[in-house]
Amino acid sequence: MIGVSKLLCGLKSESDGLRYGDPSSKVEQIKHEGKHRNKPVVVWNATVKCNLSCRHCYSSAQRSTHPDELTTEEAKKLIDDLYEFGTPVILFSGGEPLMRDDIFELINYASEKGLRTVLSTNGTLLSQGITSSLVEAGVDYAGVSIDGLEETNDEFRGQEGAFQEALKGIRNCIKKEVKVGLRYTITRYNANQLEGVIDLLREEEVNRYCFYHLDYSGRGEEMQKHDLSKDETRDRVRSLFNMSLDLHKKGENIEVLTVGNYTDAPFLYLYAKEKLGKNRAEKIYTFLKRNGGDGTGETIADIDFKGDVHPNQFWRDHTFGNIRNRSFQEIWTDTSDPVMKGLKNKENYLKGKCANCRFLKICKGGSRVRALKVKNDMWAPDPKCYLSKNEISG
Repeated sequence: MIGVSKLLCGLKSESDGLRYGDPSSKVEQIKHEGKHRNKPVVVWNATVKCNLSCRHCYSSAQRSTHPDELTTEEAKKLIDDLYEFGTPVILFSGGEPLMRDDIFELINYASEKGLRTVLSTNGTLLSQGITSSLVEAGVDYAGVSIDGLEETNDEFRGQEGAFQEALKGIRNCIKKEVKVGLRYTITRYNANQLEGVIDLLREEEVNRYCFYHLDYSGRGEEMQKHDLSKDETRDRVRSLFNMSLDLHKKGENIEVLTVGNYTDAPFLYLYAKEKLGKNRAEKIYTFLKRNGGDGTGETIADIDFKGDVHPNQFWRDHTFGNIRNRSFQEIWTDTSDPVMKGLKNKENYLKGKCANCRFLKICKGGSRVRALKVKNDMWAPDPKCYLSKNEISG
C-alpha cells in the first residue's frame, strides 16, 4: 500500500509505523511491540464461501463451504503462531469471512493476543447485529468493497441490490464507531466513476479510500482484457493524486491509498516534484524508500482457507507449504524454495527495464503475478509499469 494522503498532505494514519517507521503510529502500540519489525502482514482467506459472485474475485469464491477449511482450533493455533512470529496484522478475508460461523470468536482471539485485526468484506452482511458483534470481538478496521456506482457495482458483483446493502453496512459501521474504509478495484467497467465514488465517500462520511489496481488471479485473470491501458492507468492515478490534494485543501481528511501497482510510488515522487517542489518530493522519496516497494514474499503473506501459504493473496499458483504440517514462521523463513529465496532478494533477480531502473528501491518491480501471467516469467517487468523511458533513466 502507498499512503497517498500521508505523503502528499501529511495526513496521519495508524499504519504509518508499518509502512514508514513512524513512531506515532497506533500499530506501534500493539502488545508485541518491537517483534513485528520486518514481519509480514498476513491475509488469511478464512473461507472460500461467499454470498456474491464478483467478476474480479482473486480467490474464485463459491457459494458453499469447502470441506477442507481450517477448523476453529486449527485457526487459533495459526493465530498463536502468527503472534509468536511477530505478525503485526491479520486480515480476515475470503470469500466472505462473515460467512464463517466462528469469525467473531477468531477475531476476538487475535485481538486479545494483540494483533491488529482487519476485516475485508463485501459489506452486504454488515447488519446492526453483525456490526455490534464485530465491536465486541475487537475488530480494528473493516474494508468494504464497492466497485463503482450502483448499477456498475451490482453488475460487477453479480447481485442486484449489493450496492445498497453495502452502503447500509458502511452506515452501520459508522454508527457503531467501527473504523471503515471503501475499497475500489479499477477496470474499464468503472474507471469513469472514480470521481463519483469519491463523492460517495464524502456523502457517507467515510474517511478511508483504497484504490486497487487489478491483479490477474482467480476470476480476475479473466478480467485482464478489461484492464486499463498504461496511459489510462496513469491518467486515473494522476486524477486520484489531484483529488487527494483538493480534498485536503478543503479540510476533508480522507485517507487515500493505492494498492497493487508500485509504479505509483515513483509516479507519486515525480508528481510531488512537479506540484510541491523538489525538497518536499525528496522527503516523500525517503518515506517511499522506507516502505520498500512491492512486499510480496517479504512484508505481505497469504494463507488460504486450507492452510496453504502463498507469496501474497493474488498469487495462488505457488504454495510454500501448509500450516497443518509446519508452522507459518518456519515456512516463511525457509529460503530453500527458489521462489521464496528470489522474493526476499528481488533486486538480484529482476530483469529488463526493472534491473536498471533508478526507482528500483521504491518499487521492486511491481506485481510478479502480472509479470508471470503476461510474460510467463516471474522476474520480467510488471506489464502495467506506466513510466516512460526518460522517467526510468532520469
